Amino acid sequence: MKIIIAGAGAVGTHLAKLLSREKQDIILMDEDEEKLNPLSSNFDLMTVEASPTSIKGLEEVGVDGADLFIAVTPDESRNMTACMLASNLGAEKTVARIDNYEYLLPKNKEFFQKLGVDSLIYPEMLAAKEIISSVRMSWVRQWWEFCGGALILIGTKMREKAEILDIPLHQLGGPDLPYHIVAIKRGNDTIIPRGDDMLKLHDIVYFTTTRKYVPYIRKIVGKEDYPDARNVMIMGGSRIAVRAVQYAPDYMQMKIIERDLNRCNRLTELLDDKTMIINGDGRDLSLLEEEGLHNTEAFVALTDSSETNILACLAAKRMGVHKTVAEVENVDYISMAESLDIGTVINKKFIAASHIYQMMLDADVNNVKSLTFGSAEVAEFTVREGSKITKHPVKDLGLPKGTTIGGLIRNGEGVVVMGNTQILPGDHVVVFCLSMMIKKIEKFFS
Repeated sequence: MKIIIAGAGAVGTHLAKLLSREKQDIILMDEDEEKLNPLSSNFDLMTVEASPTSIKGLEEVGVDGADLFIAVTPDESRNMTACMLASNLGAEKTVARIDNYEYLLPKNKEFFQKLGVDSLIYPEMLAAKEIISSVRMSWVRQWWEFCGGALILIGTKMREKAEILDIPLHQLGGPDLPYHIVAIKRGNDTIIPRGDDMLKLHDIVYFTTTRKYVPYIRKIVGKEDYPDARNVMIMGGSRIAVRAVQYAPDYMQMKIIERDLNRCNRLTELLDDKTMIINGDGRDLSLLEEEGLHNTEAFVALTDSSETNILACLAAKRMGVHKTVAEVENVDYISMAESLDIGTVINKKFIAASHIYQMMLDADVNNVKSLTFGSAEVAEFTVREGSKITKHPVKDLGLPKGTTIGGLIRNGEGVVVMGNTQILPGDHVVVFCLSMMIKKIEKFFS
């Protein structure tokens, strides 16, 4: 598959590295030679110094033979223009990174497709949705819903009160167990568990279950005493913050603390009166105390500094806040942030790359997400008639090591998958696998 990526910024370089490991034919183009130099020598990809809005530049990289053209420069207009040119020059499919929510409205989809822009991706919006999903419940690190919530993925950290520590998984229950443990993050390692594995203190454990049994999961992990988030304080009035406030449920009381007075004035125009805008420095602990941090269930740090966000969340934790979320765009800091136990870590480039990645897959994939920041992934497949996955019960399919089926949705109902489960055409199947294994799993659904 020939993939051209326009823009060697954070999203473009991360995506190029991710895809180059899969032995795809990757070309990364950018006008800045300094951004390209470190990549061509260290990764299996080609770099080209050219403008994505230049017809000559696009012809030089062979856009007429591209299966996928991805424009992820910081400039929305350049991305749209590059995709229009690439499509008209012969690229099979195009994706543009945008900053305008209006473009995503369903009524505009056909309009942009006619122009040659097949798909749009708005990383800030995707990040905001993940933030709200994670703060809805203070005891959860990550919360993802499949098929409108018919099946739910919960990631949570094991504390001393958990009832399921140090017990082999096969001893936790029989065929009627209402959950499936699909992945364990232990230190820097991600484990797709087998029956003789055990959960340890401080593991981050990922469960699939149905909505009915979420309270049961909360009980067995020992977090019934964690308060649900109703008061949320956000440090930094970024675009992600604006979207997060707009996606928040009505019962949440939102406060934004922003240093820049002009930005505060802009926030009051963008958001309704229910959101309190405070002009001040979120690093000032006395200000946070004055604004009621002790009565806040969730603290979200969204400044443009990863270091500031990590430190702010650490301070909030020490002041008694149960749930903290930090935007960490510096990839080198992510493992450190997780080891410091600051809560949920959000990274736009990982989120954006996951959404773009699913466009490469040949099977009917509805959703791909990076789990624990690139070391594992989760994908939702729609089962085709006659596909290999329907030929045998799950235990006899011969799935590759490092993969597991966490659950399925059949006729709108979530089902926890066990060894004897028979998968049928039309099922939506949620698969978990270590990083870079989705292509191996894909053949079971094609």
